[in-house]
Amino acid sequence: MTVARAFGWMLFVVLIGGLGVLLVLVAPQWYAAEPAAPRDETAGTADATAAKKIKATLFYVSEDGRHLVPVEREIPYGEGLVEQAKRIVEAEITLAPSPLVSALPAGTRLRALYVTDRGQAYVDLSGEVATAHAGGSLNELLTVYAVVNALTANLPAVSAVQLLVDGREVDTLAGHVDLRRPLPKSTRWIEEPGGPATKQGTNDPDQPPTTNDLNQRPTT
Repeated sequence: MTVARAFGWMLFVVLIGGLGVLLVLVAPQWYAAEPAAPRDETAGTADATAAKKIKATLFYVSEDGRHLVPVEREIPYGEGLVEQAKRIVEAEITLAPSPLVSALPAGTRLRALYVTDRGQAYVDLSGEVATAHAGGSLNELLTVYAVVNALTANLPAVSAVQLLVDGREVDTLAGHVDLRRPLPKSTRWIEEPGGPATKQGTNDPDQPPTTNDLNQRPTT
């Protein structure tokens, strides 16, 4: 083998080796997987909040239609006082567990809700709460206090509740219970386990306002 041919083979080997090294260094970049998309931490937090549940005491009408029955149920968690109050009212509006009955007419919706610094909650319900109401003083009392008690029993920061209808203050839902001011919790019509609800007494200081009081109370 001549010196020229030997030198040619050596040059060929060097070139092949160099090409191999180049492929080793560059090829992995050609085939590298695309970088994973950044994780959306906000979406994960929102999903976790939406899936979180808490236990709350809701109030439904008894089989005989004369009392409110407290029932502990799981409801969606709400971030903050107002959001949790909304979740409670929305749960109160939904169908009651059999054989109990919802105190609010079918089709009633929560339009808005806010709470003042004094702990007074204002619950704005759709017009069905009045237009679809069955009427009668007892039925109206049970409707009103199902909402009032659900919020005051579950949220210590809420001291009283006033119902609004379609964004407006109303005197009553069906002509009996005065709704012109926030009402505090009342256990009068709650049926406790093992016994009937407390009887209404004419001299009870917790007596809710009725239409008999409309002329004595200042209009707000």
